[in-house]
Amino acid sequence: MSNFVIKYREFLVSMLLGIVVFLFWLFVYPHALSYQEQYQLFLWTGDYFANSMSIPGGFACWLGELVMQFYYVPWLGALLLAVVFVVFAWIVGWIPAMLLFGLLGDPAVTLGYVMAVILSQGTFRLNKTEGKKGLLVDIGVIPLLFWLTGPIALLYVLLRITKLGIWGSIHIVYLLAVALMSYRFLLDQRPLEIVLTPTLYYRISLETNSLMWVIPLVALMEYVIIHLKFVSVRKGKIFFIAYSTVCLLIAWISISNSYNKELYELIRQDYLVRNECWDEIVQRAEKYQVNTAFSSVCVNLALAKKRQLAERMFEFYQNGEDALIMPYYRDNTTMLPTAETFWHLGMVNSAQRYMFDTQETILNGKLSGRCTKRIAECMLVNGHYQTAVKQIRILKKTLFYRSWAEEAETMLGNEEMIDAHPVYGKLRKLRFHQEHLYSYREIDELLRALFMENKNNKMALDYYMGQLLLKSKIGQFRRNIPMVQQYGGYEQMPNGYVDALNAIANGGRVMGSAYVEYVNRVLQTKAQYIDTTN
Repeated sequence: MSNFVIKYREFLVSMLLGIVVFLFWLFVYPHALSYQEQYQLFLWTGDYFANSMSIPGGFACWLGELVMQFYYVPWLGALLLAVVFVVFAWIVGWIPAMLLFGLLGDPAVTLGYVMAVILSQGTFRLNKTEGKKGLLVDIGVIPLLFWLTGPIALLYVLLRITKLGIWGSIHIVYLLAVALMSYRFLLDQRPLEIVLTPTLYYRISLETNSLMWVIPLVALMEYVIIHLKFVSVRKGKIFFIAYSTVCLLIAWISISNSYNKELYELIRQDYLVRNECWDEIVQRAEKYQVNTAFSSVCVNLALAKKRQLAERMFEFYQNGEDALIMPYYRDNTTMLPTAETFWHLGMVNSAQRYMFDTQETILNGKLSGRCTKRIAECMLVNGHYQTAVKQIRILKKTLFYRSWAEEAETMLGNEEMIDAHPVYGKLRKLRFHQEHLYSYREIDELLRALFMENKNNKMALDYYMGQLLLKSKIGQFRRNIPMVQQYGGYEQMPNGYVDALNAIANGGRVMGSAYVEYVNRVLQTKAQYIDTTN
């Protein structure tokens, strides 16, 4: 090992880590960044900061959200995350940084946790006081740090014990007393878990990831082993090789066990739908598709936008009757591809309702930049300008949605400008012009009504015919074939429809028929469901 490498090895390793993290998030998991960004809306206002500071750990959350807003631009988000990783490795430890790969594989973990750990151990590194002076200083530091980082302040307390000895153990009792007093007099309306566990940094209420406990303990152990001279770091080459091997092994284990393939494929599909990357959705589905309704909705929307739905629909996995449009689900992800489908179909009111309900189900009470923007767009299309103003004013206080909000503000009340818009003007022509109440069971009839109001809405026609096939409404499908021939704009009958008609004519006895395969699978699934419920 050359003298140069030995002298600058920590700098070189830091550069290598930063490059790896940057490339990892930019090229392998950019959709994970988008997922995190879309479930928050960072506002550059004093009120937003004050609200964040109103609970223990709120400052760490605020710092995390400050960085996560840049995930809107994938390369910029990946760059900042690389910087955070390097800072985390320098302040907290290299082994905890490798575990961080695994922790961030859980999409419910927010960057606020990472900031809390950095603040806690960073404060310890800055505080050099020992003895009685150290005890007196900590009387003020511990409550302040608890309010900034929440229960992660426990890491600071445990590290201080290594400096203060047996008397430092009193800090644990002191920290617990501070937490309970805060809960009793300032936070009694919130669950006790918010002051005792890092649940604030987890998107699922009152839950945590086990690594959120493991990382501080590993950080403590690494500090004790290295900085208290249990291992001689100065023995250079042997220690460096062994330590590097352990870090690489932990990183490999963390990555290989924390990024669920199916989950992240669904997140990627939603990301591609959001960015209207229709070709990539279809290309990925040709190689691998998750067998869920969520995936079916994304792929079918991409096919419809490419005018391939009638031709290729049953070449891909179809979950059943909800493969085109899913019913209402009370969570913050499932409804997103259906909301996007409603938007592109011209069912603007349904798109707004699904986006609004999605935003309301974000469990930590945050707004969503993606949802807020789409809600404002729906209001603009519908001409509801007074209610659109509220959403636009909120978006003007952000960094990356501000330019759109300023442009949208110029459209308020300007009918000609909206009508001339390439997206909003088109949707005004496609949308329903009368209110409709409907049951999800009758979604096919609603699609038919949407098409009949504007026969240029070929996507609505494709969805209507596709829904009839999914529901096996054979008679209606056959009766509407002349409508496809007249208004579909096809030079010849799509292969998907030909296959379905052939299967119907032969009673399902057609070898290699994609539609027959779909029907048989749905019938088998229903039979299995009946057997399990009886």
